[in-house]
Amino acid sequence: MAVDKNMNVLIVDDYTTMLRIIKNLLKQLGFDNVDEATDGTMALEKIKAKPYGLVISDWNMEPMTGYEFLKQIRASSEPYKTVPFIMITAESKTENVIAAKQAGVNNYIVKPFNAETLKNKIAAVLGDF
Repeated sequence: MAVDKNMNVLIVDDYTTMLRIIKNLLKQLGFDNVDEATDGTMALEKIKAKPYGLVISDWNMEPMTGYEFLKQIRASSEPYKTVPFIMITAESKTENVIAAKQAGVNNYIVKPFNAETLKNKIAAVLGDF
């Protein structure tokens, strides 16, 4: 099945420059319906209001981290509890990767990364495009 590039994608990062970079990389890959949130709390409100086909979230944010956001949506009974979720972090600590996997993350990206890495991680979660 082909990946629907018209799906809604939610990107979450407290650093606006990083949001812009990820949005531009997604645009290069053909994803144009991209919404932004600057922390897990804002992201939780957005995901409750609109269906998303993919969430890409930074780990380290205040007041709600990407990890806490992931745990909240995975623990939910709502339809968004199964949305594909890619975590981005500057730290590649094994315990963080394990914790994210146990919390239900679909894939993991360590900063810095490029369009090819992002494409490969998305393809691993959604299928080739």
